[in-house]
Amino acid sequence: MGRGKVGTMNILLLGSGGREHALAWKMAASPLTDRLYCAPGNAGIARDAECIALDIDDHAAVIAFCKSHDVDFVVVGPEGPLCAGIVDDLEAAAAMTRHLLSLGHRDIGFIVGAPNQTVSAQRQAGFEKALKEAGLTVHPEWVKQGSFTYRSGLVAAEQILDSARHPTAIFASNDDMAAAAIAVAHRLNLDVPKDLTIVGFDDTPLATTIWPALTTVRQPVAAMARKAVELLMEEIRLRRLGETLGPTQHFMNFTLVKRESSASL
Repeated sequence: MGRGKVGTMNILLLGSGGREHALAWKMAASPLTDRLYCAPGNAGIARDAECIALDIDDHAAVIAFCKSHDVDFVVVGPEGPLCAGIVDDLEAAAAMTRHLLSLGHRDIGFIVGAPNQTVSAQRQAGFEKALKEAGLTVHPEWVKQGSFTYRSGLVAAEQILDSARHPTAIFASNDDMAAAAIAVAHRLNLDVPKDLTIVGFDDTPLATTIWPALTTVRQPVAAMARKAVELLMEEIRLRRLGETLGPTQHFMNFTLVKRESSASL
């Protein structure tokens, strides 16, 4: 919105992941929002716009740009002075790993997310935390780097399943990579979940459009989008009064969604 306009806002969306797309549509449906702009991560930002930055690759640069150009913004994710919709990624990943352990799996592979995103390290740490709690060690040959893309999931899953002894379960850091792992398993004539359990993270629409439907971690996308808009509107209101919310983080609950891609040994 323009600085003199009250009640609606423009949203500039950067990033192209599944969660970001879902959040964008939720935000666009908000009665507080009048226009939605989508742009690649390296796009410029219009001066005097209101900006919501969503898990973009170079988030630090965009946050710095927003600050230097007096652009109000909120980050849907773990980093930034005004953060909305933060899920405890470490604990969520630990909870999913504990679920796999409860199914009897002890040999578990892991596909790491993009190396330049904080949530990747948090989810990997949660995976390792749960294994350590169970007295198990991480097998480096079953932990492969991905980048939150389907193609990176294909490569990582192929590397994991090319081992002399492959795991009985694979935990991918997001649904796109989990879906890719299922595709690789099918190509290798492995039945999911009879021969190999595969789980993901995010509960994007992809999780229920693939076969078998994916066991995953659900993030409350609608609530995250709503809170992001509310926080941004409040920050704009306060700044007009010469005030600010200050550093703010709003945590939300996650849910384990158990579907057909996981099974007990």
